[in-house]
Amino acid sequence: MSGEQTANRPAPDGREVPPSRVDECDPSARAVDAGDVQVVRGADGLLGAFNRAGVLAASDVHVATRLARLGGERSDPVLFAAALAVRSARLGSVCLDIDDVRATTAVEGVSVDDLAWPETNTWLSALEASALVASDETDGPRPLRLAGRVLYLDRYWRDEQVVARAVDAATSRTAPPVDGDRMSAALDRLFGSEQADRQRLAAVVAATRWFSVIAGGPGTGKTTTVARLVALLRDQPGTALRIALAAPTGRAAARLAEAVTSAADALAPADRARVSALDASTLHRLLGWKPGSRTRFRHDATNPLPYDVVIVDEASMVSLTMMARLVESLREDTRLVLVGDPDQLASVEVGAVLGDLVQRDAPVESGADIEALAGTDLGTLDPDERHSALASGVVRLSHVYRFSGGIEQLAQGVRAGDADAVLAVFDGAESVELVESGSGALRADVVGAGHDVVRAARAGDGAGAVEALARHRLLCAHREGPYGVGRWSARAEDWLRAEIEGYGHEGFWYVGRPLLVTVNDYQQGLFNGDTGVVVDVGGEPRAAFRREGRVEMLATGRLGEVQTMHAMSVHRSQGSQFSRVTLVLPPADSPLLTRELLYTAVTRATEHVRVIATREALAQAVERPIVRASGLRTRRS
Repeated sequence: MSGEQTANRPAPDGREVPPSRVDECDPSARAVDAGDVQVVRGADGLLGAFNRAGVLAASDVHVATRLARLGGERSDPVLFAAALAVRSARLGSVCLDIDDVRATTAVEGVSVDDLAWPETNTWLSALEASALVASDETDGPRPLRLAGRVLYLDRYWRDEQVVARAVDAATSRTAPPVDGDRMSAALDRLFGSEQADRQRLAAVVAATRWFSVIAGGPGTGKTTTVARLVALLRDQPGTALRIALAAPTGRAAARLAEAVTSAADALAPADRARVSALDASTLHRLLGWKPGSRTRFRHDATNPLPYDVVIVDEASMVSLTMMARLVESLREDTRLVLVGDPDQLASVEVGAVLGDLVQRDAPVESGADIEALAGTDLGTLDPDERHSALASGVVRLSHVYRFSGGIEQLAQGVRAGDADAVLAVFDGAESVELVESGSGALRADVVGAGHDVVRAARAGDGAGAVEALARHRLLCAHREGPYGVGRWSARAEDWLRAEIEGYGHEGFWYVGRPLLVTVNDYQQGLFNGDTGVVVDVGGEPRAAFRREGRVEMLATGRLGEVQTMHAMSVHRSQGSQFSRVTLVLPPADSPLLTRELLYTAVTRATEHVRVIATREALAQAVERPIVRASGLRTRRS
């Protein structure tokens, strides 16, 4: 392995898939099933013991044994640390804190304290002495990197350094030039409502800093703020700024472009004109991904992006590697604005960059000079909050425009990790419902929405069918098993066949069939996660999808990879909204049961949330945050 910076290849959904950490496993190692654990034959010492205990997966052991062969390393503690570092990255963490390793290596059903761990200081000494481990920036490329008492796979340490240095450099540079009087007038025009105080603050921060974050949950006006920010920036004197909108997936990019255009419709004609021409792309397209290359994009430090402002939506889904490639590609005089919800599920790959940057230590200096530069009165907000935002570049929007009271209270309780408050909301609010046993209410919702979908689809009403499909969505934490998407999709299909006459009788493309796109199809303008319905048009089946604010009918033969969608994983639902949501939670001992998953699921609903779970499982989800180790939260000196 080398320390070369590598770019992930795009997966079918537009996210990135990391290249293999070692191109081939040790051919002398073989894995055998032992219950739920794959045990590697021939693995001994710490690797074997922790593999048999279920802490290390077979792949973790394979990488460590491969390193032993390639690097001539024989130290059991070093190879054990290497396997743990691979495990950490596999589970989304950037690094492994040796001092806190037992707590962060917790496994359901395994008493890790009963296992034989190396003594910490002896372990660190072995790592410092190993030829596999780099210990400072002057060392050449090695597979592992020890930064103090924290161990990284070297590529992720390098990516983290790229992001941290870029953010710190942007924070320390002189503020971008703005015309204060012009900006003040634009702020009054665009953010006149008292409820828009934090949106106004976010616009000031983004306009007067090279790096900023607009954070907030669903319905807090993030996209509205982005549209008005674009109008504000392009209202400045001189040549109109070149602005790029981007998102991590094709579906998120399409939704961003549609939402910004919709928000611009509420603006005065001159401001609307400043926004209306903007489109959005995936980060891969923005950077110019090269087919066949796993290492570089067309735009990088030597060929930077030709934009003055880059705004990235759904930034919680951006991995550390992709964020490093993005910041490398920016000129010093390019503003970067990250937009997203740091409390949602993070990237499926390594890192939780948005959450780390929101929590990152703020610089010591005050932002008062920026407030004066903006020429606007922000005195309605708490002074400490105002100055912290102006100094750090992070503004959290809090006023919710979308939810009913019960859903907002539920989201706040989940975000705060307060299980008692969450259970109290379920006990007292009409818009949220906890079902501990039985599926009668869920069946009624599925069948009711199904009737509406089929009625519209049989009448050739594509818009009505798509709208009806979004009235209720069944979400699952798992893909397989008794609590997974497959099982509950089959149950929903059975209910619909039993209750709706002729349902599914037309064959594969039966009228009313709900569709889920599983691979990006740029030619058709469809993206992984898009949903549609089969509609009868003059006796022929057509697929109705909403694209760019309108519903279009596509010939089924033109579709790429789609599947029947009666239920959806919580991960796939990110960025979508439905009138009613039913969430099926697994038992309390499921490792997927986390606060971020619960928060993401319940905030997909606008009118009603139903959770099918025991009170124990619900409380466990609230109290168990995803912990991804990272060094990005600490500002470098």
